[in-house]
This record gives sequence, structure tokens and C-alpha cells, in this order.
Amino acid sequence: MNVVVVESPAKAKTINKYLGSGYKVLASFGHVRDLPAKDGSVLPDQDFEMSWEVDGASAKRMKDIADAVKSSDGLILATDPDREGEAISWHVLDLLKKKRVLGDKPVKRVVFNAITKSAVLDAMKAPRDIDIDLVDAYLARRALDYLVGFNLSPVLWRKLPGARSAGRVQSVALRLVCDREAEIERFVSEEYWNLSALLKTPRGDEFEARLVSADGKRLQPKAITNGEEANRLKTLLDSASYRVESVEAKPTKRNPAPPFTTSTLQQAASSKLGFSASRTMQVAQKLYEGIDIGGETVGLITYMRTDGVQMAPEAIDAARHAIGSQFGDRYLPEKARFYSTKAKNAQEAHEAIRPTDFNRVPDQVRRALDPDQARLYDLIWKRAIASQMASAEIERTTVEIDADNGGKHAGLRATGSVIRFDGFIAAYTDQKEDGEQSDDGDEDGRLPEINARENLAKQKINATQHFTEPPPRYSEASLIKKMEELGIGRPSTYAATLKTLEDREYITIDKRKLIPEAKGRLVTAFLESFFTRYVGYDFTASLEEKLDQISAGELNWKDVLRDFWRDFTAQIDETKELRVTNVLDALNDILAPLVFPKREDGGDPRSCQVCGTGKLSLKLGRYGAFVGCSNYPECNYTRQLSSEANGDAEAAASNEPQSLGKDPHTGEEITLRSGRFGPYVQRGDGKEAKRSSLPKGWTPASIDHEKAVALLSLPRDIGAHPETGKMISSGLGRYGPFVLHDGTYANLESIEDVFSIGLNRAVSVLADKQTKGGARGRGTPAALKTLGDHPDGGAITVRDGRYGPYVNWGKVNATLPKGKEADAVTIEEALVLIAEKAGKSGGTKAKAKAKSASSKTAAAKTTKAKTTKTAKATGTKAKAAAKTKKASE
Repeated sequence: MNVVVVESPAKAKTINKYLGSGYKVLASFGHVRDLPAKDGSVLPDQDFEMSWEVDGASAKRMKDIADAVKSSDGLILATDPDREGEAISWHVLDLLKKKRVLGDKPVKRVVFNAITKSAVLDAMKAPRDIDIDLVDAYLARRALDYLVGFNLSPVLWRKLPGARSAGRVQSVALRLVCDREAEIERFVSEEYWNLSALLKTPRGDEFEARLVSADGKRLQPKAITNGEEANRLKTLLDSASYRVESVEAKPTKRNPAPPFTTSTLQQAASSKLGFSASRTMQVAQKLYEGIDIGGETVGLITYMRTDGVQMAPEAIDAARHAIGSQFGDRYLPEKARFYSTKAKNAQEAHEAIRPTDFNRVPDQVRRALDPDQARLYDLIWKRAIASQMASAEIERTTVEIDADNGGKHAGLRATGSVIRFDGFIAAYTDQKEDGEQSDDGDEDGRLPEINARENLAKQKINATQHFTEPPPRYSEASLIKKMEELGIGRPSTYAATLKTLEDREYITIDKRKLIPEAKGRLVTAFLESFFTRYVGYDFTASLEEKLDQISAGELNWKDVLRDFWRDFTAQIDETKELRVTNVLDALNDILAPLVFPKREDGGDPRSCQVCGTGKLSLKLGRYGAFVGCSNYPECNYTRQLSSEANGDAEAAASNEPQSLGKDPHTGEEITLRSGRFGPYVQRGDGKEAKRSSLPKGWTPASIDHEKAVALLSLPRDIGAHPETGKMISSGLGRYGPFVLHDGTYANLESIEDVFSIGLNRAVSVLADKQTKGGARGRGTPAALKTLGDHPDGGAITVRDGRYGPYVNWGKVNATLPKGKEADAVTIEEALVLIAEKAGKSGGTKAKAKAKSASSKTAAAKTTKAKTTKTAKATGTKAKAAAKTKKASE
């Protein structure tokens, strides 16, 4: 018996059926180990040694694989046919070697691009060794991403509070979104006019022609820039006589697009189906791994992470056969079509995404698929088969018309397209986003019969005013397209990159458009100012090229890391002396349109409207950036930094409370206000005033009296729990909307649920929380940082709690002093804080013990510093000895 390792259990089940009883197929469930998310996982000073960690679930799966290998005849690694798949096989093999279960058993690596019986059996006949060049490229990418993230993110935490993280590809993708937003803000709209004439032929057919020339000059698009010029030309056309100068019918051909790559599939699924990038990949994964059709599980599409556009010769033959049988010989071109990609840095190592069997037409398999699977398979099948079909034949007609008004002439043009033979359009038509012209060939419509040198009757002259519009915001699809064009990222990373940006709250997605949040724009501006090279499009693309060269065996992966690390650490070191004032000055300049929107009165946007003498500037606090006055504390004007439109920002800038009416129960005034932490509603004045922040998704413009009263009435009693008799309430907290019963919180899906949820559903939501293991309260926050072990045992960590950051040791929680940042806490400071807290709650004995521990740690640190200094002075040999001593300590 041979053991076969694949990634997913669905894949394992299907492949086991194909291979039979002589094989045992097990799943690794993706990567079996990864770099721990802590300092020291990659050690540049030790030639980039990498420390891998196996989590609990993966350890159990590896034990199952190891136990199976012990009694097997050999091991076959059959993970995905790309860089990540090669890495998974390498990790599995390395762990099995360390467990010493392989002995002299043969180890083979096989790859297949589709999960079909023929593809799997053919792959088994052509085994190979693990491709070390691909593994090296994976190791280089993983090390680069780790080094950037774990060295750049702490700089952000220190210099830009509220920022979450930075990443090699993530930050460049965010820059694209932010640059587009800045472009939109800088855009100045310009007026232009279009003129057209509705004309009638001698046969009574009407059509429209556009003005293209006047006064003997050709008019460029948007050349008529004011109403006076438009009215002059409209007067000329109103009194003119019209004659057809020429009619030209020109045949053209349109060729089909290639089959899908990962990025083009994500773009098409977004445009045609409304799928997000992550949803597209989830559905495609299912189609690839296999669907039960007629009692047999079979993969319906080839591997879906690829930037290749070519199909295998046998697939081309199958597509051509299907075209002849399903569309007719007229749709089959004389020769097969071959494609090459235009995307920068495309590897083209794999096939394009295509059906595994072109005879499985979408209508035949629809019943075995869920709606999303059926729609995506239909898209993939049609695009792939269209790629081998005949060109569409289109006749484009252009009519040139002369308008004569007493010797003053103007030229008009009418165009129309007629599809004479639909060709590939019979299977698939493209669809564009953001108002781009469709490429289906008949965007101008059809024209009636028009003959040269015949006169036309004027019906109506239209002069329409327009204004130029800014470039559209990126959608997921258009951003992926741009990243691919620039050579940033790879097919397997696009969806994950977008998800990270959304999870970090750097962007929001509204109506499929990517909108940068203020936090995201701050991070981008900071990186552009102080790490320009590392958010540069060309630099990021060049790194991808180097990774491809490593894959091809043309570069040594550690040489690439050494070159990168040398320059990167120098840049990091330069920021150590960077003062907060330098950061704020740079951000004030770059983000001026966001931070200081234009005022309606035309005044200085940076002038404080409250005190009149102060200058507004960005300020950095524990929870991020805000705008404040330079005269603080005399002037305490602050407002939230918002990425809303300028109009909303202007309203917020006034800082004047906006009255929403009286509270129906107390008679107190309810006002809408803007504070340091954002917009909020308030009832009454003074210290006893009731306040409530606006929930996420609610804008100041949307708040009326009814919504304000509802917010201020929270928490809301829903009813007594039928089992305990205790009240269930709903409210809005730091972690969003919730229901609460006897100390147990359960999250609600939306803020609207807070006001509408009934007793029965509230009991059900709470029961679900308990079933899933929910504890009383909100649970312990995850550790932000581990400082080390307490002398009495147990880890000391820094955590972010409901009331701010604190240090934790066992059951002792000690809040950090005001102004102390979480990332700046040392273990000595933590021990003192723990000692003081323990002293208050556990007596002087605990306090003395903790202080003693703090002293021991400080002494050890002093000894360590002296040892290190001596080692430096006495050369390499002494340094090695010092390291040995440090290790023994």
C-alpha cells in the first residue's frame, strides 16, 4: 500500500476512488506548519534561519500521516501544482523525516492540473522529485513577507498609533486604492457640451448624427466648453440644410479572448455575477475538487490558481470537437487558436482555467450544482469554448453629413454596427465595468437605409450640457486587474490581500467600490513619506520577478534576502530618530484634502473656528489620529479624521452641536456632535448628559430625531428569560450590537437587530452562544505581546482590554499608566506594575515577591549587557563564547 498526501479531504476522497485499494489518500488540510507570529521566527543574523511551528490540529493530522507511512510501501506527495503546493509537500516530507518513519521507502512527487481519473492516473505514471527551486522561491517569499510585516508594523505602532500592520503586497495594494482617492479629490470638473441632430431620410426613417466639425475645423471630444459656443452652433444647425456626403460600410472582425486566468475569472465573476474575489475562489475550489454527478465525484474545472492562458493540446482538440457538434462547422475556425499573456511577470507554468470535459455542458450538470456553482461553471465553460471559436464578423457603417447654413458649414457623423456573423459571441460576450464601452460590437446600434448625396430632413437639434467626471474608485475586479498589470502579487494572493485590507479596516467595500478609510490613508501617507521604496510599484514588481527567477533556478534565494535586508534595515534604522512632529508635518501636507477640507466661507481650512487663532493639525492618540487645535489645552477643539466626502467633513469641522429636537420623556435637548472619537448624539448638557456614539455604517447626515432617541434609549430591555426569570437586554458596545443575559453577551448581526429583536430570537441567540462554548462576559482578549516568563512561573503578556492596554500574569491584570504605549512596555516595568497590583489585592508578601523578581530580572539584564559589550571588544571568538553563556543562562 502507498500513502498519498493531498491538501483537502474532498480531494482525498475523490482521488482514493480513482486509485483503488492499493492506496491510502490522506489530507494535510493545507499547510501543516508556518512561521510563528512572533519575533525571531526568521533570523537574518543566522543566515535567515527559519523556525517553523506546527499547531495542534496539524500535529494530529501529521501523526495520522506518519502512522500510515510506517506500515506503507511508499509515499506519494500529490499537493497542488504550484509554488504553495510544492511547499506543502516539502513541509510534510521534512516532518516525516524528523519523525524517522520513512526509512528507505520511496518518496515521489506527482502533480495534476485536474481531478479526473485520467489526469490522476497519468500523473502517477510520471513521478518526479520535489522541485527545490520552487521550494526556495516559497521560502524567500515567506521570509520577505515576515521580515516586512514584523519589522515595519512595529514602526507603525510607535510612530502612528492606531495603525494595525503593513505588508509587502498589502501596503502596495492599499496605496493603489489611496492614490485613486487622492486623484478623485484633486479632480476639477469641467463643463462641455454635445450637439446632435435628429434627422429623417427620404423614406421616413429617423436616426441621430453627432456634430464632429464646425468652421472648417475638426472638433475634438469635449471641445465645446461653454453654453455660448453651444448656442451659436445650435443656431447654425437649426437653420441648416442637410445632405449625405458619404456612406462607408467597412467589414471588421473581432477575435475571442483567451480562457480565464485567476485574475480574469475574478474580474468577470465580479462584473457578470457580482461575486467578490474570495467568493469566486471558494466556489472555484469546489468545482476543482469535485462534484458528485450521477454517483461519481469528478472535478469539473482545472486548477484555478494560474496566470497561464494556454490550454493543453488535448483540451483544444476536445473544445474544437464540442464546437463542431454544438454550434456547427461554421463556428469552427480552420486552425486552433494559441494565446500568450500580456500580464507583467506572468509565469504561464500552468494551463488556463477550463472545463475538464467540454461535453459536460452547463445545462447538463446544473442539477448537481448549487446556484453559485452553476453560474460560475457556466461562465468558465462559455469563456473556454469561445476562445477556440471563429471570429465575429461585424459591418461598421459610417455616414458623413454636411450641414449648410448660408455658406457656413458643419459636419455631422452617424455610426452603426451590424453583426453579420456572431461567431464566438454565440457562446460568450465580454462585459466591462465603470461605464467602459461594451465590446459586443454593436454599441452604436443599427442605422436605417441611407444613401450618398441624398438630402435629409431636420427633426430636432439637441444641445446637452455635461461635466467631466473623476476616475472611478477601484472595484475588487479592477484593482486585481491593475495589480496584475503592474506585476504585484500572484494569483493565489489577490483575494487574501483584499480580505486583509478589509479586516484591518483600511478599506471599506460599498456597492462593490473600494473606499479607503482614514486609517488606511494615514498608513499609506506615512509609508510613502518614510518608506517610499517599499511601497513603490516597480520595486514590488521587481521582487516578484526575482522570486520567479528563484523558481527557475536562476537566482539564489538567500542572496535575494541578503540584498533586501541590507537596505531595508538601514531604512528602519533611519526612522528610530524620527520625531512625531516630522511625521505629522508630512501627513498634514500629503493628506491636506482629507484633513483640512475647503470651507464654505472660503477661509483658511487650517484655521481653528473655535478660538480663531490656533492652527489645526493632525494629532496622534492611543486610538489613532484626530484633528486638534495648536492652542490646546486653552482650546480643546477636536474632531475625528474622517474619510467621508468633503461636504460631511465641512459640516463636522464646524464642531457646533446640531439640534435634533427634544427628548419625548425628559424634555431635554438632543444634539448631534463631533468629538475626538467621532460623531455622537447627546441628551442634555454637563457631566450628567447621556451620550451615544454613532454605530458603524451610520453617518451624521442620516441621523434624525427618531434614530437619536433610539440610540440614547439603549440598553433596551427585551423581556425576562423563560428559564432564569432574569432580564435580557440589547445594546451597542465596543464590539458591536449585542444581547445580554446574566453576564453572557451574544453578538447580533446588525444595529437594527438591537431595536427589533424579540424575546424568542434573543433566547435562541443566547442559546447558540452557549452551545458554541461562549463563556460569561466577553472572554479574555488575545495577547498583543509576550514579554517573557515571570520568575515564579507563567508568561507575562500585554493585552488590550475594554479600558485600554494592560499587562497580565495569571489572574493579575495591571493597567498601563496613562501615555504608556503597549509596544513600549518592558518586562521590568511589567513586574513592577504586577507587584503593585498584587500588593493592593494580595498583601505585601505578593508585592515583595514581585519586586524581588523585578530586581533579579534587571540584574540579569545588566549582566547580559556587560557580557555583550565584552564580547564585542574581544572579537568573534569572544562573541561566540558570550552567546554560549547567554544560551546557558
